[in-house]
Amino acid sequence: MAAPAKCFLVTGSPGVGKTTLIAKIVETLKSSNPNLKIQGFFTRELRQGGERVGFEVVTLDGRTAPLASINTSSAESNRWPMVGKYKVDVSSFESLALPELQVKEDTDLFVIDEVGKIELFSSLFFPAVLRVLESNKPFLATIPVPKAGRDIPAVARLKNHPGATVFSLTKSNRDAMKDQICSQLAGQLV
Repeated sequence: MAAPAKCFLVTGSPGVGKTTLIAKIVETLKSSNPNLKIQGFFTRELRQGGERVGFEVVTLDGRTAPLASINTSSAESNRWPMVGKYKVDVSSFESLALPELQVKEDTDLFVIDEVGKIELFSSLFFPAVLRVLESNKPFLATIPVPKAGRDIPAVARLKNHPGATVFSLTKSNRDAMKDQICSQLAGQLV
């Protein structure tokens, strides 16, 4: 059995800055150690005229793929699952995100933004997340706040993992949280 994972989970209300925080942490870690091998992805909002119209998945090396959209209307997309008004392109997400979660010997850190309802429509995603968790490689991820006081079961499983630390992000603690997480992660990356 693997040793407890080095699992850092960032939660907070929508729009509080979880993705921005993760991006700043990655930037800080890379600037202090340019040879750091980081794998993973971010989820980025897509906006038109100030309105959010969807999301895309973005790898750490800048490749993108559609994740969910309100503007998709094809015969194929009519069969896609929905979260609110967004149609989820599971195959597009899997084609880009899943290879980023392959455990490799030289990987120093995994970044996953986010382990949420949209991403969990992929039946292959959470098993890949669990393999990362079991690899004992440091793991930095964002998770949603519980709805009606209840976590998504996969998120609850991550939060309850023996090696997990949950950081609750607010607008008032963003800067301090970056320094705190960077400091703890830096200690795991030696």
